[in-house]
Amino acid sequence: MFEYYDKDKMLVPIKIWTESIDDIEESCLEQAINLANLPFAHDHIALMPDTHTGKGMPIGGVIACKNTVIPNAVGVDIGCGMAFVQTDIPVSILRDTVTGSGELIKVIVGNILRTIPVGFSHYGKPQTSAVLDKAQSEIERYNVDSELLKFIEQGYYSVGSLGGGNHFIEIQEDENGMTLIWSCRFFMQCHQNIS
Repeated sequence: MFEYYDKDKMLVPIKIWTESIDDIEESCLEQAINLANLPFAHDHIALMPDTHTGKGMPIGGVIACKNTVIPNAVGVDIGCGMAFVQTDIPVSILRDTVTGSGELIKVIVGNILRTIPVGFSHYGKPQTSAVLDKAQSEIERYNVDSELLKFIEQGYYSVGSLGGGNHFIEIQEDENGMTLIWSCRFFMQCHQNIS
């Protein structure tokens, strides 16, 4: 991560999670600079490792706002979320441990690839979801479009799937040699069918 800040051009800095500024499309950086000049931008703008040009807002960009909501900052990936897990597992264990099926890191990656549905794929049986259970138990509280109710049921098959596009799961090493897990994933993939 590094910080890009031109005091003459920007109100707040941009924190960027890539190796260098050269890893970012010029138009993506331009969009981030535009965000950094908004009077309600709070503290800094962030660009994630998968950042690229969007429609006014960089995909993989994050803006915290003071007393303001920008619907486009949520965009079409509503329901998509970033997850970050800092583990206490040294990366050396993943690299150096050999199992009956090969190197531990390769076994883990293979299990991820085989287990987690990608794109429009979903699980063959419903998954557990406290969020969907609560939504169904409180459905009378909402002004619900009956056409959308079927998507709640479909959501049980998509919970925990990866989705498509720029969604990812990464296993990384932090500066202390510990394992990090990043994921940009759909919590509920069904929104693709209705957006």
